[in-house]
Amino acid sequence: MASTIPCLVAYVQENQPEGVPPLSLTGERTLPDVPEENYWYRRHLAVYEWIAAETRGLRVADLACGEGYGSATLARSAAEVVGVDANPEAFEHARLRYEAPNLLFERGLVEQYSQPCDAIVFLQTIEHIHDPGALLAQIAKAAPLAYVSTPNRLTLAPEGAEKSENPWHLREYTAAEYRELMTPHFSEVRLFGVFHARKLRVHEIALSAGWDRAHKSLGFTKPFYDRFTPAIAASDFALRDETDCDLDKALDFVAVLRA
Repeated sequence: MASTIPCLVAYVQENQPEGVPPLSLTGERTLPDVPEENYWYRRHLAVYEWIAAETRGLRVADLACGEGYGSATLARSAAEVVGVDANPEAFEHARLRYEAPNLLFERGLVEQYSQPCDAIVFLQTIEHIHDPGALLAQIAKAAPLAYVSTPNRLTLAPEGAEKSENPWHLREYTAAEYRELMTPHFSEVRLFGVFHARKLRVHEIALSAGWDRAHKSLGFTKPFYDRFTPAIAASDFALRDETDCDLDKALDFVAVLRA
């Protein structure tokens, strides 16, 4: 379901609204409206939807908002949302595509964001940051509540590797390393894990039973995944509290942080 980095530039968003420039998939951020990318998009969207339910009525800053779909998701229930991203193409796309009275997009570096708000959302980006500690300290000053996510190195990278082959990632974390990164900057650190659910859990069980060998030997790998991947929904992922799961097996970690 995951594309290799060299192939990502071949994919461009489909069926964009009139006047909205489509974005190309580069591996730096995930995008909706790219069927081959749907697994990763829905994996991220599941977290945004979970946070949206937790931040109802709050003033929220979505840092490194990328294409803007996450900010728009948060704006369905938040009082106000500002999406911040430094990339000019992503900023222009988000500004034109997602319009709501309580939603604003700003172009800027996340390291320079300091406007007070009720909650900061910073998903799947801390692994891109050169000085994550300094940024976390800044986030703690700007808002009493923050949601920060990152992929689990143990389930993303090859066994024993320091990180995956994603060229945009400077460092990837285990649960213990992630908690150690957060603890100096926040009075409360609570971790959640993202796991496969529903049909993705069934697919996971099938893989452990030899599904990979079966579809390859029968010669229908591409037809199957051409249908399966676009059908994945956000509900095919579930967030579980650290007290009710093995975080070492999580796909991603979501830290809920209180200053």
